[in-house]
Amino acid sequence: MSKLPGWLGQVGAELSRLSERLDERRAETEADDSLLGSTDPAVAGKGEAAHVDQVPAPPTYAPTVAARPDPVAAIPWGMRVAAEAGWRLLVLAGTLWVLMRVISAVQLVVLAFVAALLVTALLQPTVARLRRHGLPRGLATAVTAISGFVIMGLVGWFVVWQVMDNIDTLSDKVTKGIDDLKNWLLDSPFHVTDKQINDIAKNLSDTVGTNTEAITTAGLQGVTVVVEFMTGALLAMFSTLFLLYDGARIWQWVLKLVPAQARPGVAGAGPRAWRTLTAYVRGTVIVALIDAIFIGLGIYFLNVPMAVPLAVFIFLFAFIPLVGAVVSGALAVVVALVTEGVFTALMVLLVVLAVQQIEGHVLQPFILGRAVRVHPLAVVLSVAAGGMIAGIGGAVVAVPLVAVTNTVVGYLRSYGQGESRRHSPPPHGSTALDAAPTPASGTPPEKEKAENPEPDGDEPSPDGSS
Repeated sequence: MSKLPGWLGQVGAELSRLSERLDERRAETEADDSLLGSTDPAVAGKGEAAHVDQVPAPPTYAPTVAARPDPVAAIPWGMRVAAEAGWRLLVLAGTLWVLMRVISAVQLVVLAFVAALLVTALLQPTVARLRRHGLPRGLATAVTAISGFVIMGLVGWFVVWQVMDNIDTLSDKVTKGIDDLKNWLLDSPFHVTDKQINDIAKNLSDTVGTNTEAITTAGLQGVTVVVEFMTGALLAMFSTLFLLYDGARIWQWVLKLVPAQARPGVAGAGPRAWRTLTAYVRGTVIVALIDAIFIGLGIYFLNVPMAVPLAVFIFLFAFIPLVGAVVSGALAVVVALVTEGVFTALMVLLVVLAVQQIEGHVLQPFILGRAVRVHPLAVVLSVAAGGMIAGIGGAVVAVPLVAVTNTVVGYLRSYGQGESRRHSPPPHGSTALDAAPTPASGTPPEKEKAENPEPDGDEPSPDGSS
């Protein structure tokens, strides 16, 4: 028990010495931190030197390790540009994919509205002409729309009446034409035998018999297509009425949805796009009407049955660039072949080719002019893409959509360049001397200065900048 107070005294002394060492270490750490954080460069340098002195040097046998470069600097410049463009293209492609999915979900509504735009572009000049003659807007719209729809309905009724009236005669002529074609093949230098022709006929009959269910399903789908067509026609009629009557206010409402900074450019591009669409529709209608009249007259004088319905089909298919002319011409040639024989079919082919050559080289450049200027490659690609996306309706609206887009993009590019020049600082120094107008030869400098006095410093420059 006598040793216990001595042992406790030693423990207390050791604890006291440990506390003093901790206080010294804490004071040294605070002094180093104060030197490193000082704003005085000399003091901070001393702190860093003291801190570095405390770090042990690496051994002499340790290999030298080079510093790793920045990852951004390690990637080549071309790859960085490709990556920057790549993710933006991916975002754009995703946006277009979503937009196409939405359009495909409401395809009937979109096609009906686009058809209404085309019909409105055709009828709107008539409404403007009637309003200039003093008719109110509602009455002018009603007269134009009713007249246009009545004319379209009469044309459709006339085509159906002609087909139903000539169906019996056409059936007899088709039967006779098939027999004549069979006899011609037997007597032709192609060495076709009667057995081969009978085998072809039997194969066709067997194909029809085995695919009866598919044909029935196609017929039911045809009924669905007819119902959708009538629905789309009604939507197009109502949209046309409202566009004819209230098109200006609808455009003003659309402009309110555009951001304020882009609104002036869009407001200027809209009328130019509408003029392009109107010129396209007018020119296409005139060209299609000329094609239908002249090809229909040629078919009529060659005694091909159903000349009037074929002329109407030629008029309608002319709204599908390139493809429509081929399909309608082939239809006329086939009807002539199975009804009147090979010679008449060749004559019809010559008539179709002659009229289409005149259309491509004379009518379209003269009627459409420079209002609609689309490259033939763009026409082919747009028609193919429109047909793949939305069928016949997509092929019809593809070319006017491309023409309008071309006009809008060209105007916005010019508008953007004009805005950048207008807001750019005025030229000065050598640039101002290069941009200054050169006086005409023989004009004294004093006379030119008197005719074109320099503006005062307070007057704005011609481009609107002070």
